[in-house]
Amino acid sequence: MMKVCWPYFDPEFDNLPERIYGPPCRVCIDNESMEDCTVIKVDSVNKQGILLEVVQVLTNMNLTILKSYISSDAGWFMDVFHVKDEHGNKLKDQNVINYIQQALGTVRESENTVKAKACSNDVFNSEQPSEHTAIEMSGTDRPGLFSEISAALADLHCNVVEAHAWSHNARLACVAYISDQSTDTPIYDPHRLATIEDHLTTVLRATTTPIQSGFDTTSPQEVKTAEFVEGTNMADVERRLHQLMLSVGDFDGPPFEPMSTSPPPPGSDGDEEGRKTVVSIENCHEKWYSIVSIECKDRPRLMFDTVCTLIDMEYVIFHASITSREGRSFQEYFIRHVDGYALSTEGEKDRVIKCLEAAIERRVCEGVRVELSAENRVGLLSDITRLLRENGLTVVRADVETQGEKAVNAFYVRDISGNEVDVDMDFVESVKKEMDVIDLEVKNDTIRRPRASSSSSPRPSPGLFSLGDVLKSQIERFSHNFIPIK
Repeated sequence: MMKVCWPYFDPEFDNLPERIYGPPCRVCIDNESMEDCTVIKVDSVNKQGILLEVVQVLTNMNLTILKSYISSDAGWFMDVFHVKDEHGNKLKDQNVINYIQQALGTVRESENTVKAKACSNDVFNSEQPSEHTAIEMSGTDRPGLFSEISAALADLHCNVVEAHAWSHNARLACVAYISDQSTDTPIYDPHRLATIEDHLTTVLRATTTPIQSGFDTTSPQEVKTAEFVEGTNMADVERRLHQLMLSVGDFDGPPFEPMSTSPPPPGSDGDEEGRKTVVSIENCHEKWYSIVSIECKDRPRLMFDTVCTLIDMEYVIFHASITSREGRSFQEYFIRHVDGYALSTEGEKDRVIKCLEAAIERRVCEGVRVELSAENRVGLLSDITRLLRENGLTVVRADVETQGEKAVNAFYVRDISGNEVDVDMDFVESVKKEMDVIDLEVKNDTIRRPRASSSSSPRPSPGLFSLGDVLKSQIERFSHNFIPIK
């Protein structure tokens, strides 16, 4: 009788990847423990940047993080988040819960996939279905600069599909996605890309002398183009904006203050009681940690901004505790530099404090917000920003997106001196005459604080208070085509 020999397979072979790399990431979403929020627990093998990846997933879902407890000593990462959705409710949609479990369960694998890097020529993805060319711009800001950039792209026969810009401390960072005007495809020609870079660099450097302009001209002006690859989300773009602002030193503030800018009102950078952002650092010599403590006004995406900044400055977060109450956020991070040492000098501590303060401030814009939706066309962004500029308005933050055949634009605007403004009827009439507007809305996001000397309720200024009624009357005939702007 012939004997048949079969190859031997070790029964532990199937578990080999887990034995080498550790068990997979475990995610638990608990809707029972807390009455008013959902608890998300994440356990995984630790690696540098995993906390940021987890926070990015939650940020992409527009979740508000109420509390968080983080521990990542001994090679293991454990995190607990108390979250609500964008409407302030617990997570009830099972599809949303399944998506979060899947996304968080794969964060450990993302180390070998495409992710944002701290270099100046990153490729970013968008939720747009087609591919485009990404352009990054950073440098000294000045009144009307975003309008000039938009006009330059139109002159170069580039269609702006999406753009996001931040302005802070007289610095500007912008990430834009463009396509060829005639073919609506990415721009591959290296000579044309070089021309675009040179032209935009010239626009960025076109600032007059510091004495004349009141703005700093010493920060580096940089324009980079890259092929656009599909798959990245808004959190990656926002992280890149943080990196660009950090690279041009917005945390140091403008060396030359605009001459006509009036001083901010007392308490304008704090909450309703005028309390400011407070960042402090002390060393824990027993464990060789540096303890970073942050107290500031609470807002969405705050944890993402602070964690993103610490990671991009090459610090490792070992433990953290985040909580919020009465509109204030309290964050505490136990960190070391990637070389394993705590912050050793006062200069290093001072730089981390300034960078965290800038990260908290640069996203926040108070004042007049102009939201506009119109039929998409080449040069639309250039026309809109030109109208803003001709009416004495300068853009301090911009979010421009294309949704099918519609262009959705949101701008925070101030006057050329950086002061709050009142958008008058001339602006409304200009928009009506020069473009086919589907929806136009102006909001005042300034926090109105009660006056100590008056017992009456605070009221907005007459111009800004009446503007909403004026605009509504002017755009009622477009209401049947209304598109909500988020």
